[in-house]
Amino acid sequence: MRSGTEGSFHSVDVSSLTYGPLGETLRMSLRTDDGVLLEARHDPCAAGPTDTAIVVAHGFTGSVDRPALRRAAAVLARHAAVVTFSFRGHGRSGGRSTVGDREVLDLAAAVGRARDLGYARVATAGFSMGGSVVLRHAALYGERGEREGREGRGAGRTDAVAAVSAPARWYYRGTPPMRRVHWLITRPAGRLVGRYGLGTRIHDRDWDPVPLPPVAAVPLIAPTPLLVVHGDRDPYFPVDHPRALAAASGGHAELWLEPGMGHAENAAGEELLTRIAHWLTGAARGGGDAPGAAGGRDAPGGGGGG
Repeated sequence: MRSGTEGSFHSVDVSSLTYGPLGETLRMSLRTDDGVLLEARHDPCAAGPTDTAIVVAHGFTGSVDRPALRRAAAVLARHAAVVTFSFRGHGRSGGRSTVGDREVLDLAAAVGRARDLGYARVATAGFSMGGSVVLRHAALYGERGEREGREGRGAGRTDAVAAVSAPARWYYRGTPPMRRVHWLITRPAGRLVGRYGLGTRIHDRDWDPVPLPPVAAVPLIAPTPLLVVHGDRDPYFPVDHPRALAAASGGHAELWLEPGMGHAENAAGEELLTRIAHWLTGAARGGGDAPGAAGGRDAPGGGGGG
């Protein structure tokens, strides 16, 4: 793959969105700024009307209807409204997966949809590949981007970010599962397995330019609140990844290292998801209710409860 400077993105096109009441589950279609049609779903807060929504970004080969994502969304929906969607090339969404590059446009469309529905506060939570996407999204669409005059970023802006099981850097092949993922992405036979075995259509082109790595995106996220969550038994990315992300924040991020946890939404239990929901909703409201006020520290027990 060739390296280079990541180019700018444009505003989110929400002209194709389907409207419906906030008090019920709603299937939606989203159109990204580069014209990809995505499937999405809105679930109201089970506790009653709220001004806060959490947009959830799934991991590679996931989709809006996968059981692990639906379970996570159900727990989060006890505390806020939830918008889920299938990344490009996944599920019934159009396009082909770029494995974390153009997916930032998919997330921006979903965040814009949540704001279009009337939610005053919108937080993002991403798992694995989705974790890298929420980090880059927060850097590109955050307050710094608005101050730099990036037109159209406001609708896609997030108020708080949680990255779960996210990589710190691209091209990591240090574990057997990641070597299998790279075979799936880079080899024609692997992409066939992805399409017909995993329901994921993967683009056959190299990144050009290479997108901003997650560890380089993190310093650009402040002042938006940032939570990094990672399992100490993650078979894909060892704990040097979350520690590098937290260190890159210069003390701005909060780090939870979860004992015994594996990888991404499949390994996130109800208690952890509840703490994440409490952290996100509190941080999105300005931090007053967010647990663990001290940022940038290892929290082997979960970092402040929830």
